[in-house]
Parts: sequence; structure tokens; C-alpha cells
Amino acid sequence: MAVRLYIYDEKQCDPKKCTGRKLVRFNQAQEIVSLRRIPHGAIVLTPWAEKAVSREDAHRAAARGIVALDLSWRNIDAVPRRMKGVAERSLPFLVAANPVNWGRPCKLTCAEALACTLFIMGFKEQAHETMSKFTWGEELFRVNREPLELYSSVETSAEVVAVQSEFLADEPKEEGPQEGPEEPR
Repeated sequence: MAVRLYIYDEKQCDPKKCTGRKLVRFNQAQEIVSLRRIPHGAIVLTPWAEKAVSREDAHRAAARGIVALDLSWRNIDAVPRRMKGVAERSLPFLVAANPVNWGRPCKLTCAEALACTLFIMGFKEQAHETMSKFTWGEELFRVNREPLELYSSVETSAEVVAVQSEFLADEPKEEGPQEGPEEPR
């Protein structure tokens, strides 16, 4: 059974590049025309959510669906900070693979956000199917292979956040000018 995917589209991006609209066009997601039309109990991806997506949300996602908000980050303040009757979730650290923001942390398109959410929750086949309509779609899973596997291997939001912290701490730091050890005094 496929998880229902929804797109709330403010129509603020280039229609030719909009991944949310493409998912709707290919019947992989359903468009929601008003925030009030978000299905009760659905998981809504927001950057300010207090909990990260995790496997513990899989049952809710399968029953109620996942919603991506397709709007410009410049207009994000127009979206209510608290939505009633839904489960707001944020994504852990991931890197964009889309041509516009390739390699930028946390700059995922709606399609990337939905696919990563599906992957983390254990719906890996549907995650790959979601990205199959994009020539660069598999690149998302290639550049985020390690964190996605780590996030999907744990159960709770708290564990996802702990894995994220550990993953980011293990990332190689940019090399700057090196100073030698201090001279003993």
C-alpha cells in the first residue's frame, strides 16, 4: 500500500522547475488548495517542527498521508506555526541533489523532502518511485546514502536527532590554517 502524498502549493516557484507540480502531474501526489484541506492526522513537513520524522511515524503516514508545503522560504512566515489536527515533523540534516541547490544542506525540493521522509519511515521503494520522474532523482539517494540509512535504522524522533548529531560530529571539518601545539611554558 502506497502512502498518500500531498502538496500544498502557493505557486511561488517556476512551474517548469516545480517538483511538487510534477508529482501532481504524474499522479504521485494530490494537490491541496487550502491549509484547511490538509487531511486530519496527516504528517506535515515544516522547518519549525519540534520532532524529526522517524519510523515511529510510519503508521500515521500510511493511514493519513504526508504533506509538503511548496512555497518560497521568503514567505514561510505566512504559514501558521501551529496547525491543529496534524503531526508536524521536520527533516534531519540532508543535502539537496536538485540542479538548483545541489550540495546545499537543507535546501531540498518538495519531491526530495517527501522521498526522504518516505525513506526514513521505511517506505524505501516508494521513495525511489517518487524520485523516478526526475533525471537527477537517484542522485538524492547517492549523496545522502549514509545519513538516510542511519536515520532509517532507528525508531524514534529522539534517536534520529541523536544520529544526526553523531553524523554531523563525524563529518570532516574544512581545513583552515593549522597552528602548531603551544610551546611549553
